[in-house]
Amino acid sequence: MASSGSSNASPFGGAEEDESGIISTRGLEAFGRKVTTTAGHLMGPLDASSSTHYHNAMSDLHKQLRRPNLQRSVFSFAKTSPTDLVRSKLSTSEIQYRALTFLPDELLRNIPDDENTYSLFQGFQATLPTTSPSNSPKGKKHQRKVSRGRKLLEDDKSDSDSTPPSLSKLKREQKNLNHQLEMMGIRKNMASSEIHEIDSKISNLNSMRKIVLDRLAGLEQEEAMLEHDILDVETRLEDAQEQLEDEAALKAEVDLEEVDDPSIDASFMSESIYEKLPSASSTPTKAKRHKTIRRKSMPILHEHFEPGSMIREIQAHGDMITALDFDVPFGTMVTSALDDSVRVWDLNAGRCMGLLEGHTASVRALQVEDNIVATGSMDATIRLWDLSKARYEVPDNRINKKDADEEDPLAFGDEEDQPFDPPVGTMTDCPLFTLEAHVDEVTALHFRGDTLISGSADKTLRQWDLEKGRCVQTLDVMWAAAQASATMGSGEGAWRQTGKVADTSADFVGAVQVFDAALACGTADGMVRLWDLRSGQVHRSLVGHTGPVTCLQFDDMHLVTGSLDRSIRIWDLRTGAIHDAYAYDGPITSMMFDSRRIVSAAEEDVVKVYDKTDGRHWDCGAGVTALDEGKTPAIVDRVRIKDGYLTEGRRDGVVGIWTC
Repeated sequence: MASSGSSNASPFGGAEEDESGIISTRGLEAFGRKVTTTAGHLMGPLDASSSTHYHNAMSDLHKQLRRPNLQRSVFSFAKTSPTDLVRSKLSTSEIQYRALTFLPDELLRNIPDDENTYSLFQGFQATLPTTSPSNSPKGKKHQRKVSRGRKLLEDDKSDSDSTPPSLSKLKREQKNLNHQLEMMGIRKNMASSEIHEIDSKISNLNSMRKIVLDRLAGLEQEEAMLEHDILDVETRLEDAQEQLEDEAALKAEVDLEEVDDPSIDASFMSESIYEKLPSASSTPTKAKRHKTIRRKSMPILHEHFEPGSMIREIQAHGDMITALDFDVPFGTMVTSALDDSVRVWDLNAGRCMGLLEGHTASVRALQVEDNIVATGSMDATIRLWDLSKARYEVPDNRINKKDADEEDPLAFGDEEDQPFDPPVGTMTDCPLFTLEAHVDEVTALHFRGDTLISGSADKTLRQWDLEKGRCVQTLDVMWAAAQASATMGSGEGAWRQTGKVADTSADFVGAVQVFDAALACGTADGMVRLWDLRSGQVHRSLVGHTGPVTCLQFDDMHLVTGSLDRSIRIWDLRTGAIHDAYAYDGPITSMMFDSRRIVSAAEEDVVKVYDKTDGRHWDCGAGVTALDEGKTPAIVDRVRIKDGYLTEGRRDGVVGIWTC
C-alpha cells in the first residue's frame, strides 16, 4: 500500500484539472487514494521503518498541497455547485456556441425599431435568381419564343383534340407570376432601405466632417496666434540688436572725443575725424527702413468648404467701398471707403485692427503685399505702411478655451465685436513715407519688389523707387498716344473716339500692373498699352474695348482686362490677339483671377465667377439667396480673390467673404 502511495503517478490520475479549473472526478479519486495511503502509513506497524514511512507520506502530501493549481482547484470545488460540475463536462464547441449566441437582457430590451415589413429570410429569398431566365433581355426574348412555340403547339392540339388547357398548369403559372411580383416588392423595399441607410451614413459623415472642420478652424486660429507671437519676438530681437549697435556707436564716438593731443588743433580734429563719421542723412531712419515678413504657413480652411459658401459679412464702413485688398486667406485685409477712412482688418478674428491715418481725402486704390500696404488717394499722394509695426493683440478665439462649448470657430465673433470705432493708437508706428509728385487724384497703383507704378487723373504714370522713396520716371499717356498716331500716320493710334458720349465719371487711368520692366496700363479710351520701363516707350497697344478699361491683370501668357463696355477680354501676350471674350449685363467695375477662376463685379448684387478649368459661369454672393431670405443686398463694386478665398465690397459699406 505504501508503494502505491509513493509512486510517480499524478495524484489526479493524469487529469489534474479541466479547462475551467475545477477538480475532475478522477482527480478526486486520486486525491482520496493519497489521503488513504497516508492514513495507512500512520496506522502501520511500529517498526524501525514506520518513522520513515510517516515522513515520506507527509512530505509527499505537503508537496502536493504546495502546488498552486491544486489549492485553487480545491477552493473552486468548494464553491462549485452541481450545475457547474455538469456544465464543466460539456464539450468545448458547445461552450463556444453558447457564448456566441448569448444575448444579455439589456441588449434585448434595447432592440431598435425596424420599419422593414419583410423578414431577413424573405430578403434572402428575394435575392436568389429565379428559375426562369426572364429577368434579362435575352431571357425575355427566349421566354417569348418559348411561349409562342407553346401557343402554336396548343393551337394544334386544340384543333386536333378540341380540349381546354390544363387548369392546374394555369394555376401554377399564376402562382409563379404572383411569387415574382411579391419578390419584386421585397426587392423594392430592400433598395429603399439601402437608400435610407446610405442617407443616414451621409448624415453621420457630414456631422463628422463638421467636427473635423471645427477642429481645423481652431488649429488655424492657434497657428495665427503663434505666428503673431513669433513676429513680436522677432521685432523685439531686432530692436534689441539696434539698441546694442547704437550703444556701440555711441561708445566709439565717446572714445574719439576723449582723444586729446595738444599738438593738434581742435578745429583740425573736427575737420579730419568727424567728417569720416556717417552723417545723419546717410543713415536710414527707422521710418524708411522696413522689413517684409512672410507667413510661414498658409490657411487651408476655406478649401474644404463648398464653392459659394459664405464665411463672413463685415460692416466695414458707413459708405461705399472704394478699394480693398488682402494678403492671404484669413490674413489681413485693408479697406477704404468714401467716408475718408482706411481700416485694417484681422480676417481670422473678424475685428478691426486700427485706422491708417494720414490721407486728407478718400483712398481710391490700394494694394496689400505681405506686411506692406500702398494707398493712393484723391489728395494726389501715395503712402506706404508697414503693418508689422502695428501694436495689435490677436484676440483669443481658440476653440478649446473656456466657455467655448457653443462657439462656432468659423464665426469670427459677434456683431458687437465689429465696432465702428476701432482701437486707438495701434497703427501709430506703421507709416513709412509719402510719395508726392502727382497733381491730381491717384486712381490706380501697383507695386512689385522695389518698384511702384501709379496712375493719376493728371494723365500721367509715375515710376517710384521704394528704396529711395522718390519718382524716377514719368510717363505721359497723351504724349504716347500722339507719338503712336504720328508714327502710324493715321488716327488709329491717337486718343480713340468710340462714337459715344465720353463717360466723365470714368477714371483716366483705370488699372496698372508692373512686372520687372513690363508695365500694362488700361485707360479711359478703351486702349490697353504695354510699356517698356527701360525705354519709357509703348511696346504694344491692344485695341478691342469700346469703353474705359477699369481693371486688368496678366500672368506669363495671358492678359485679362475688364471694361465699362460690359465685357471681359483675354489677350494672348505672345501675339497680342484676343484669345477669348465674355459679355455681361452690366459694366465691369472690378476683376481679378487666380489659378482657376476669374471673378468680376458687374453692377449686380452678386459676383460673376468663370471657372477656367471647366468653362462654367455661375454667381457667388448675397444676391444668390436674397429672394429666399427676404433681403436686398447692395451692389458689389470691388472684388478680390486669392487661392479660392473671395472678398467683395459693396456700396453700403459691407464686405462679404466667400469661398469660391
